[in-house]
Amino acid sequence: MALDAGPAVAIDGLVKRYGAVTAVDGLSLRMPRASILALLGPNGAGKTSTVEVCEGLHRADGGRVRVLGLDPVDDARRLRPRVGVMLQDGGGYPGAHAEELLRLFAGYARRPLDVDLLLDALGLRAVARTAYRRLSGGERQRLALATALVSRPELVFLDEPSAGMDPQARRALWDVVAALRSDGVSVVLTTHYIEEAERLADHVVVIDHGRVVAAGSPRELTDAGTDAELAFHAPADLDIGALRGALPGGPRVEHRGRGDYAVHGPVDPHLVAALTAWCAGADVLIDDLRVRRRSLEDVFLALTGDGAAP
Repeated sequence: MALDAGPAVAIDGLVKRYGAVTAVDGLSLRMPRASILALLGPNGAGKTSTVEVCEGLHRADGGRVRVLGLDPVDDARRLRPRVGVMLQDGGGYPGAHAEELLRLFAGYARRPLDVDLLLDALGLRAVARTAYRRLSGGERQRLALATALVSRPELVFLDEPSAGMDPQARRALWDVVAALRSDGVSVVLTTHYIEEAERLADHVVVIDHGRVVAAGSPRELTDAGTDAELAFHAPADLDIGALRGALPGGPRVEHRGRGDYAVHGPVDPHLVAALTAWCAGADVLIDDLRVRRRSLEDVFLALTGDGAAP
């Protein structure tokens, strides 16, 4: 493992064009070592182009990109052994067994991981002798991850790593990705599952039209400048006008039917105290009192539009 303490990925003003189309328009970001960075954005936002420049598949048209301190194109020979790439459809020889493919990739590495260990860790032992063409989508994804990890990379690019997996397999994969970070591996993740990014990422970058529109930890993004919701259950005939007048800041009070209420606004101890005090004064017993903060998916949709897909 390299001792360089510099960022795993450093991008300054990246521009990438395809003819008249500008896919990435002045994008900048920093990714610390031994962390997980999630890139989110609607289709066509520039995520794939950004990652492909970092992987050395395309040369930038402007700006500066450094991966593990190296230029991904000019220093490709030095960089390639230190980076693992997992594609959404990893491909493979249709008739080759899963274990054969993994051992083939291991043969290219200077210090490969133990193939049997990877087969067990990623739940591939049962299909080790199964031809690639007969693997399910989730099994192919796990094999693609295994091939990306077998060379002991310092940095891994994961493109939709849990696509096609059932919930149990997806959570098992999340455990593997979290373990990579614990072992000092840096992970760049692009995913359609917002929950995946929220669960795994130390840092999230939301891209739209080739530009960064938000960046921070999942908690920073969900908390930043955002009102929360104080939800509770009470009798269905509650006087919400009187309640609104008793609450600081005049927040919006909503009755959703069947005695379910929500107070929208900055939720702090004063609001909670005012709500419970008013209910006590009105001889109203409330239950199921809870604070609901917006999720990362709420943030994503607010930034990129409700109809966008990450």
